[in-house]
Amino acid sequence: MPKTTQHPKLTKNQKLVFDLLSRAAAPMTAYAILDELRDDGMRAPLQVYRALEKLLIYGLIHRLESISAFVACSHPHCHKHGLIAFAICDKCNQVTEFSDTTIENQVAIWSTSNHFHNTNTTLELRGVCSDCSKV
Repeated sequence: MPKTTQHPKLTKNQKLVFDLLSRAAAPMTAYAILDELRDDGMRAPLQVYRALEKLLIYGLIHRLESISAFVACSHPHCHKHGLIAFAICDKCNQVTEFSDTTIENQVAIWSTSNHFHNTNTTLELRGVCSDCSKV
């Protein structure tokens, strides 16, 4: 997991948000982040959204579109892949980040054959993780 010390450009608010997401057991919404960081001086949603925007640009976090939440990047070099995938457990909210060259190649083939200029691919799988399916 990337450390904030590797990114000296992070502001105080960006460090607070990144550190919180890095410790979080589950994805967090912007308002949950704000609630957790109120005692650290974050008072307005705009402060959180600005920090999240920069962290997304830096590739330190990901937005999970299907649940409108954020997670810290678990693969520091994942931004080099054309496809980032997440398996999201509907029971425990565990998120597993992965990339798969086979899927990435299939998306590239489809994009080329359909003259589609793909700039970003995020795949979200929803279901039940192996731990929850045992219960």
